[in-house]
Amino acid sequence: MHYMLLIAESAEGFAERNSENAPAYWSGWMAYSAAIVEAGIFVSGAGLAGPETATVLRFDTKGQRVQDGPFIDSKEQVGGFFIIDVANLDAALDWARKAPITRGGSVEVRPCLPPPPRD
Repeated sequence: MHYMLLIAESAEGFAERNSENAPAYWSGWMAYSAAIVEAGIFVSGAGLAGPETATVLRFDTKGQRVQDGPFIDSKEQVGGFFIIDVANLDAALDWARKAPITRGGSVEVRPCLPPPPRD
């Protein structure tokens, strides 16, 4: 079954990407990515640029509107994702626990829906 590991980081976590600690930050994520690939469970994944680079198209009763980011009123912002193919939620949680989250943050584990049936 496919699960998404949605990586969220604090503003401090995002700052690590470009600080004097950047080599340690990135080496942790590279090792984690390599472990997922080596385990044969990697389906897809990507790191994301900072939330200040985001643009969202909102749909509401007034129609559509474009808004520059960041958008979520939260202490955490989405930093990237992995889609992994594992047997069950427990296995997905085991991989989420290994994520090198720094200075706060979280990993949301969510099952992916199967593709819709085709007519």
